[in-house]
Amino acid sequence: MNSGSVAPTVVDEPGITPLDRTLIAAFLENLPHAVYFKDRQSRFIAVSAAHLRNFRRSTPLELLGRTDFDFFTEVHANEAFEDEQRIVRTGEPMLEKLEKETWADGRLTWVLTSKMPLRDDNGEIIGTFGISKDVTDSKQLEQDLEQAHKDLLGASRIAGMAEVATGVLHNVGNVLNSLNVSASVLTAGLRQSKVDSLARLSALLREHAADLGSFLTDDPKGRRVPEFLESLARHAVSERDRLRQELASLQKNIDHIKEIVSMQQAYATMVGVVEPLDPVALMEDSLRMNAGALVRHEVRVAREFSFVPPVLAEKAKVLQILVNLIRNAKYACDESGRHDKLVTLRIAAVPPADPSGGDTGRVRLVVCDNGVGIQAGNLARIFAHGFTTRTGGHGFGLHSSANAAREMKGSLVAQSDGPDRGATFTLDLPAAPPAIPAP
Repeated sequence: MNSGSVAPTVVDEPGITPLDRTLIAAFLENLPHAVYFKDRQSRFIAVSAAHLRNFRRSTPLELLGRTDFDFFTEVHANEAFEDEQRIVRTGEPMLEKLEKETWADGRLTWVLTSKMPLRDDNGEIIGTFGISKDVTDSKQLEQDLEQAHKDLLGASRIAGMAEVATGVLHNVGNVLNSLNVSASVLTAGLRQSKVDSLARLSALLREHAADLGSFLTDDPKGRRVPEFLESLARHAVSERDRLRQELASLQKNIDHIKEIVSMQQAYATMVGVVEPLDPVALMEDSLRMNAGALVRHEVRVAREFSFVPPVLAEKAKVLQILVNLIRNAKYACDESGRHDKLVTLRIAAVPPADPSGGDTGRVRLVVCDNGVGIQAGNLARIFAHGFTTRTGGHGFGLHSSANAAREMKGSLVAQSDGPDRGATFTLDLPAAPPAIPAP
C-alpha cells in the first residue's frame, strides 16, 4: 500500500474468506469514489479510504459495525436502510440514484449512488455493497442558477421595463444554453462510469476465490487484473478532471448571469432620475446585456467612440433603448446569413445649433449593422406600435424606445439603403451643461 494511506479494514463475517478480505482491501484502498460493503443488517463491514474521508473519520474501525443511523439524520438513514433491505430481499440492484445526504453534524451533500447485492460462494445474499460519487458541487451550481433566475425576475419587476427584461432574459437564455450543454456533459460522464466493470471484475475474482493466488499469477485473465485496476484508476482520475472543467464552465456562466442581474438592479434603483451620464458607460453596459447572444451568433462588434460630454437623461430609459437596438441589430445580422456579421457602435458629439440660447448640444449614440436591412416602405412605420418585420416579434420595442427618447427630450431615427444593405439607428440625447467649478 502507498505510504501514508489508510488501509480499509474488513470485519470477520460468515461467508467472507481471507482471500475475499484481501481482494476487497485492494479495491477499497485505491478507488477514488466512496465504496462500502454492508451486512444484512446494513452494518458496515468494509469501507474505502475515500468513504472514510467523507465521514471525517481517521480509522476504519470508527465505521465498521456501525450503520448510517450513527452518522446521518433519521430521514436519510431510513431511506438508505430501506433501499438496502429491498436489495437484500429481492436481489435487485439500485443503480445511479441521486441522493440528498443530511448529516448529523449539519452538513448537506449530494451523491449519485449504485448499490448491489453481496453474495457468498453459494450465491446467498449476505449483504450489500455500493459506490457513491459526490455531486454536491454540481447541485450547488444548479441551486445558484435557480437563485440567480429568481433574482433576475425580481430585478425585472423592480425596473418595470418590459423591453429591458426581455433583452436580459434572452441573453440569460443564451447563457443557459451553455449551462445545459455542461450539465449534459456532467450527466453523461456520471452515467458512463466504470461501476459495471467493477462489478464484473468482482464477480470474476469471486469465481476464482478458491484459487485466487494461481488465478492472478498463472491465468491470462488473472494476470491482467492489476493492469485493469490501474486502468480503472486512470479513468476515474481523468473523469474527475473532465467533470471539474465542466463545473468551472458552469460557475463562469452563473457568474455572468449574476453580473447581468446586478447591473439591471443598479439601473432599476435610478428609475425617474434625470442626471449627467457617461455615454460610453451606457453603451458598454447595454453591450454586456447582449454579450452572450452576440458571441453565440458570431456577431463581431466594432466601437467608434469619440470624446463627448455627458448626456442628461435617465439611466433606465437609455438602457431600455440601447439594449433593444443592439439586440435588433444582432437579429438582423443573423437573419442575413452572411459570415462577416458586424455591429458597429458609434458615439459622437453634435455641436449646439444656438449656443447663445442655452443649447448645450447633443450626443449621438449610433447602432449600425450589416444585416438584412429595411425596405423603404417600412422605414416610415418602423416606430409604429405593433409593427414588426421579424417572425415572433411583438412590435412594441422600437415604439416604446422612440417614446422614451422623446420623454428625455431626445430623438430616435432609423436609416437603411434597402434590403440586405444593413440599417442604422441613431439616438440623440441632450448634452449635460458644463459643471460649474467650485469657488
